Amino acid sequence: MRILYGVVGEGMGHATRSAVVLEHLASSGHEIKVVVSGKAHDFLKERFSGSANMALEEIHGLTLRYFGNRLDRAGSLFWNLKNAPKGVMKNVEVYRKVAEESFRPQMVVSDFESWAALYALNHRIPVVSIDNIQAVNRLRHGKSIRKGFDFEVARMAVRMKVPRAYHYLITSFFFPRVRKKYTTLVPPILRKEVLDAAREPGDHVVVYQRAIPEKDLVPILRKLPCDFRVYGAAADEVVGNVRLRAFSGTGFLEDLRTAKAVISGGGFSLMSEAVSLRVPMLAIPIEKQYEQELNARYLKDLGYGSWTRKISAAAISAFLERTGEFEKALSSYEPRDNRIALSCLDELIARAAAGKKRPKRLETQALGSYRD
Repeated sequence: MRILYGVVGEGMGHATRSAVVLEHLASSGHEIKVVVSGKAHDFLKERFSGSANMALEEIHGLTLRYFGNRLDRAGSLFWNLKNAPKGVMKNVEVYRKVAEESFRPQMVVSDFESWAALYALNHRIPVVSIDNIQAVNRLRHGKSIRKGFDFEVARMAVRMKVPRAYHYLITSFFFPRVRKKYTTLVPPILRKEVLDAAREPGDHVVVYQRAIPEKDLVPILRKLPCDFRVYGAAADEVVGNVRLRAFSGTGFLEDLRTAKAVISGGGFSLMSEAVSLRVPMLAIPIEKQYEQELNARYLKDLGYGSWTRKISAAAISAFLERTGEFEKALSSYEPRDNRIALSCLDELIARAAAGKKRPKRLETQALGSYRD
């Protein structure tokens, strides 16, 4: 089957998840055209440079701006409006290229990416959505999760991102009821390195927090009697009990699987890896980005960790005192590989190839489906 695959470039979690799915599709013999923006383009281009049945096209995507650990909505709007003319021209060029080449997509897969989804609607071909963010809109959340104006804004934005999909596959480590038709809940899609990693708890704490500058973060961590390993630094350096480390995929995963705990933002990818490895987590979601807060609220409600709006020595200390409690809750979590998610995708591809109408629910085993 000829598949147009769209990957949003904001955040690397979409790229790493899409890499797993793309490898599966390529190994299954499908012909794939990937449209991707931002840093995700460079990552996927390097990853699949030698693939015979896959080609990549870079498109312009929306970019979010931040002020400290807060989403800057006004700044994001201004930045995207400023760069819109150049971005539109680039996307029109890619649109024409895809439309005019001999490649004629029979299906679109979108990881929260609108360009490919709109292409599908315009050409009346089915689009399958695979991402975690649709959880905001398509799952039923309790009052402890569904709170305030930011939630309603997020739900509206998510609803508009990939509209009228043939089906929505939502990856998640929390499994509330599905509230909308054409929706299936599946486990997190994890890279092979994480699936192969074995948990061996140690005494150090991993910290991955890009929004807080080192000059503000290090003094906080130095107040606490722990071995902290902080990733994302400009260079490797030791400052007392704090080890600053430039990012390394291999080194980070090794430290994560052997960590006492991890402190990070509210992004789904690292959180799902921590939960799957059963590492207690303190989340510091970006303010005004409700998808991250939703992840953090579920993390706390399930007992897998905690969350705070502001990082402080007191918040970290209170979290670390409860790691035994969090480990006990995490012991009941059943880590799963990618077979459920990929089998659901295979069923959808087969249904679409056979010309079948969009299914309210799938026959493949999943962890949550719509019920009449």
